[in-house]
This record gives sequence, C-alpha cells and structure tokens, in this order.
Amino acid sequence: MDILIDGHPATPDDLAHQALVNYGAYTSFRVENGAARGLDLHLARLDQAAVELFGDSPGEAEFHRLIALAVAGRDACWLRVSLFSPEIGHRNPSFVGRPKAMTVVSLAPPPLASSVRITAVSYEREAPHLKHLATFGLIRARRAARAAAFDDALFVDGQGQVSEGTLWNIGFVQNDRIVWPQAPMLAGVTQAVIQRGLGHVRLASETRPVFLSEIAAFDAAFLCNSATPVCPITAIDDVAFANDPALLARIEAAWSAQPPQPIAPRDDDDGVSRLGR
Repeated sequence: MDILIDGHPATPDDLAHQALVNYGAYTSFRVENGAARGLDLHLARLDQAAVELFGDSPGEAEFHRLIALAVAGRDACWLRVSLFSPEIGHRNPSFVGRPKAMTVVSLAPPPLASSVRITAVSYEREAPHLKHLATFGLIRARRAARAAAFDDALFVDGQGQVSEGTLWNIGFVQNDRIVWPQAPMLAGVTQAVIQRGLGHVRLASETRPVFLSEIAAFDAAFLCNSATPVCPITAIDDVAFANDPALLARIEAAWSAQPPQPIAPRDDDDGVSRLGR
C-alpha cells in the first residue's frame, strides 16, 4: 500500500489526523491499464465535495495530476482519494481553504459477492449526497445484517422509501426498464456509468420514489458499486427475485460499453476546474 499526501510521502502527523478526525470525503475506483471507468465523474465528485466541505478545491485538473502520479507505473490497482484538512478538528472546525488530497494505492478488491440476500433497515446516512468519511452507521448496519443471517442491508426511511445500500446503489428491473430509487442518497459513479450505456443494450430507465410495499412487482434487483458493476439481489427480506441472467448480463454490458478513461493528464490540463466555479 502506497500513501501520498498532495503527491508527497505521507507524514505521521498527516496520518494521525486522518485517524483522529473523520471530517472529509473520498472516492475510490479500479484502475486498469492506466485508465478508469467514470474517471470524469470521480474527479467531479472530488471537486464538488471539496467546495462544499472546505470552501475551496484544488480543481479537477490537479486531482487528475495527483491521481496520475499515484498510479504511475502500475497496470492495475485500486485507488482511493481522500480529502482532509489538518486545520479542521473537533475544537477548531471553522477553517476555510484548500484541502489536502491523500491518495492510497492498493490491490484491487474482489467484487462484493456473486449474489446477495439483503434486509431493509430504517437508516439515512448523514449528508447522504456526499461520499464522506463518517462510516460508523453503514458498518454497524452491515454487521447487524450479517448477524441476522443476511448478506447486507438496504436503507429505507420511516415511510419505507428505498434509498441506497451500505456500500452500493440499488436498481430494480421491470420488463426492459431499470428503475432507480429517488431519495436522499449518494449518486453512485457506477450507477451513472451503467446509465450512460443503457442505450447500447436497448434498456430504458427512470428515476422515481420506490417503496418497500411495491418491490414484489419488480422482475429483478441488483446492486452496483465501483468494485461490483452488477450483482443480483436474490431477495429483500421475504421478497424474492427471479433475476434472469441474460437481463443482468445486458446491464453489465451497459457498464462495460463505457470505455475506461485514461488517467495520464492531458496536455491542456491547467489546474482549472471544469465545473464553472
């Protein structure tokens, strides 16, 4: 495992701060042959989180440079990019300024599973639109699901409206249409990559509120995240899904139809964010 802070070897003080203060955000993804699917979305996620949480951002091009530096010389790996500021702590939370970026390179993890049986729990992550560092609630939910003989947990609100899983997004399938839940949640990069490719496999989609009371009407359900493009959900509590393998293969084909984007910075990268800030 190799760890850099703003492109330089991590110091003990930087790592100690990361261990003691969980204020920040991150993104993580698989690198293959010097490229990554949805790289533009990961860069935009970092830029947006930096502005919201710290009031400033290094910019997408600088994130791109740091990512390229971190993975240089590697054909395949897993990369996590975390944002933090040593100026922000429990007693001094008011700092506004550019955060530091920590890059961690490791071996790529395997997919979460080949299939899962999950249970619905009432829970909403704090600031659910952010991929932030506060993971206590989702790890606790996963542990409780495993203790109850399920593989994982699906989050719903007090009215039974579905949002997301602990580490993943969920999609439902009805005929030739994917239904994505509309709720306070993290907009997943893998979900967006799949969405981009649905036209290639002749599948339609819609995003709308989904309630537990209606899930028995769906033909299939699947989860997706950066390590697991498509994994069938065999059941949510006592509701089982048939999950036609050919249909799930079409969804994975939608993901694979989107080519990995090169990590090496382009010649026109100048450190300026492309989000119009």
